[in-house]
Amino acid sequence: MSLTKDYWENRYQNQETGWDVGRITTPLKEYFDQLENKSLKILIPGAGNSYEFDYLLHQGFHNVFVLDFAETPLQNIQERWPQLPKEHFIHDDFFEHNERYDLIIEQTFFCALDPNLRKDYVKKMLDLLNLNGKIAGLFFQFPLTLEGPPFGGSKEIYEELFQNDFTCKTLAPARNSIKPRDGKELFFIFIKK
Repeated sequence: MSLTKDYWENRYQNQETGWDVGRITTPLKEYFDQLENKSLKILIPGAGNSYEFDYLLHQGFHNVFVLDFAETPLQNIQERWPQLPKEHFIHDDFFEHNERYDLIIEQTFFCALDPNLRKDYVKKMLDLLNLNGKIAGLFFQFPLTLEGPPFGGSKEIYEELFQNDFTCKTLAPARNSIKPRDGKELFFIFIKK
């Protein structure tokens, strides 16, 4: 299977979006609720319909950007936020994007990438983050197989992948996952070294 731009666009066009729960999930909501600096420059890559974006804007964050390979989900978000400048909606390949952020939110993007791209993901995160910038969000915790997306992983795999370039503030089972993902998610915060 080739996880191309067309592949993802077709998934949205055909409404084959089983990962889309229709709202922000509890682990990210609770993480956002404790953030105090409303001026953080935040990126949500592989954003999909990005209810996280909606939540952050409603909480007073104004420097939030969504990026997706597929155009349809970005159009969906723009329809909900027509007053925002177009630069908040980035239709691009994550690996080609070249901006800097204070915080990047991970929600089902990493697990949707071909596992062969995981080292490239880490390198790109380094490029996109400001000094002491953070990646925060959720990784799936189930055996890594070639069947996906989503592709799984384990705490040990993620630690090994990120340890050289990021300080691990937390990487632990999410205590507040939504029911279908209960026991299958790790919440993490990694800080750029």
